[in-house]
Amino acid sequence: MIGLYVPGRSVVHRAPAWVKLVVLVVLGAGAIWLDRPWQVALALLIALLGYPAAGLTPATALRQIRPLWPLLLVTAGLQLVLDSWQRAVVVTGTIAVLVLLAALVTLTTRTTELVDAVVAAARPLRRLGVDADRLGLMVALGVRCVPVVVDLAREIRDAQRARGMRSARAFAVPLVVRALRHADALGDALVARGADD
Repeated sequence: MIGLYVPGRSVVHRAPAWVKLVVLVVLGAGAIWLDRPWQVALALLIALLGYPAAGLTPATALRQIRPLWPLLLVTAGLQLVLDSWQRAVVVTGTIAVLVLLAALVTLTTRTTELVDAVVAAARPLRRLGVDADRLGLMVALGVRCVPVVVDLAREIRDAQRARGMRSARAFAVPLVVRALRHADALGDALVARGADD
């Protein structure tokens, strides 16, 4: 599963959630300066070295990237047609680096710690009308919905295989419909608990 917390005692696990989030934001913002293939290769190496530092296997890192292969291939193809192979490497490599870093944070940090860090960071914004607790709820729901959608996609793919189907539309339409139904049911549950106030 993408980015689900893996218990551990590594230095990365023990680092405070807010530190990991700040480092992730800084590195993510710094990614705009990656414009050479060697720079992307170096960033990719650094991102991959974070996994053994966290006591995670190389297979765990590969599992984070595997669902992105179709997107990366399409993106690389477009860049090859519109620009150059160097630009294709930079764009697809930067996406891979950012996904690996974000997954490393979620793999080594409990969701509750991430939510608490976001809520604490948003508290000073209350003067501007930002509800920190509501923001924390949105982050928690967003993090939780990723594995739900992945599970929905897996169920639909398994059903397609059982029927011998290989149509992109037959996969995408049920996935969108089921994801929207899940979102609607989640919204009804939140309204029933007074979260729409």
